Amino acid sequence: MITIRLRRNGPYVIESDEATVVDWEGVAYPIDRRPIALCRCGASSTKPFCDGTHRKIEFDGGSEAQK
Repeated sequence: MITIRLRRNGPYVIESDEATVVDWEGVAYPIDRRPIALCRCGASSTKPFCDGTHRKIEFDGGSEAQK
């Protein structure tokens, strides 16, 4: 099972040893650590992966999802 968690004002965190991240051409990114953190703020220098920049820019992830 793959679980994707949204960190408050932070990245999407994919918790699975089986998840793969691929680009628009279908090429898989090498993943050297788990869980996988994907940028949500748009300011990471290692996109699509999170590099922690959201803290520096004080990213606000907005409101919670409707349930």
